[in-house]
Amino acid sequence: MPVLDLVAVAALLALLVVAYRHPPRLVEALVSVGASVLVLATGLVGVGHARDTVVELAPVVAFLVAILVVAQVCGRAGLFTAAGSLLRGGGAVRLLTVAFLLAAAVTAVLSLDATVVLLTPVVVAAAASSGVPSRPAAYACLRMANSASLLLPVSNLTNLLALPSLGLTFAGFAATMAPVLVVVLLVEYAGLRLLFRRELAVPARPAPTDPVPLPVVPASVVGLMLAGFAATSPLGVDPCWVAGAAAVVLVVWAHRRGLLGLGDAVTAAHPEFALLVLSLGVVVAAIADGFLGDAVDHLVPSTTSYVALLVIAVLATVLANVLTNLSATLLLVPLVAPLGDVAVLAALIGLNVGSGLTLSGSLANLLWRRTLRDVTAPADRTDEDERTTSLAEFHRVSLLLTPVSLVAAVSALFLVT
Repeated sequence: MPVLDLVAVAALLALLVVAYRHPPRLVEALVSVGASVLVLATGLVGVGHARDTVVELAPVVAFLVAILVVAQVCGRAGLFTAAGSLLRGGGAVRLLTVAFLLAAAVTAVLSLDATVVLLTPVVVAAAASSGVPSRPAAYACLRMANSASLLLPVSNLTNLLALPSLGLTFAGFAATMAPVLVVVLLVEYAGLRLLFRRELAVPARPAPTDPVPLPVVPASVVGLMLAGFAATSPLGVDPCWVAGAAAVVLVVWAHRRGLLGLGDAVTAAHPEFALLVLSLGVVVAAIADGFLGDAVDHLVPSTTSYVALLVIAVLATVLANVLTNLSATLLLVPLVAPLGDVAVLAALIGLNVGSGLTLSGSLANLLWRRTLRDVTAPADRTDEDERTTSLAEFHRVSLLLTPVSLVAAVSALFLVT
């Protein structure tokens, strides 16, 4: 391996460490800028190539910023608490089922980060108030954060990054992936019922069942935003404009009601993470032009047979769990795009469903584990809390469910395309 390629790998590792560890915002921003400057200074990627990469990623990053703000306003306005009121009452099976469906819906519409950061604590609190184990429903949130992001182009940054390589509109993407998602949901739900059958046998204790009023404005804006995605996609309008308009409306509404200050809106947008994504694009462009890009290119099949689609999905899974799914998307999608839409969609199955295989596969996995640890103070954690967030438990669930879901999803994709 050439020495300069090692420099690119070191820059990527630095970015991944930052993504995993979440240091102070300034540190994250400085590392991101430093990694980009490093690969530019060494000539691993040209200024023109880097500029083109940033321009290509800009709409995706703008969407990320907007949707994070939308989710934050919805959380402060009580949208997730209102949804969580549906979880109270009934036993552990009902809690799992409702949490599973809610998590799938939140992921599809508001992205996986909203599911792991905002919905998961609500689900855990509902389990505590009902006197049932929280682990099944908490894992429903985790699994849906990755798997349910198959449905819409806006459900995951991986989808948005791949969208320019697809000849599909917003509605066309959803129509193609909907049957695939249905199969994945059936597999995941059956798997969770089986894996947590003992916890699901615990009866619930009486709990308040009065519904919490749904905040009308945030719910309406989110609904209109989703409709806007579908309506403007055939016109070539990037989703970032629709999400940005929704974010502006909600920030103004929340500010007038004292729910959110302008500084809070900037914080919710996580500009340092946006910078990290742009830097990842530049660094991965350098790696793709080097040894790793050549190695992966040789592994990409030349057809779209059933076996070939499985190979693409498995390759995407491996790359996602080694590089994180965002980096893997930037590397793999351009290589499989010449094979057509079905090959790109197979890659997305590996990049979304497959990223749930290990803790490093998706940033959502790390955020989910951190969120659960933040829900309770160390002194208040129970044995169940410790087991839920343990690496052994995480990988017990993921290693049993992910391969089955992956094969089922590819099989469904092959049948519907």
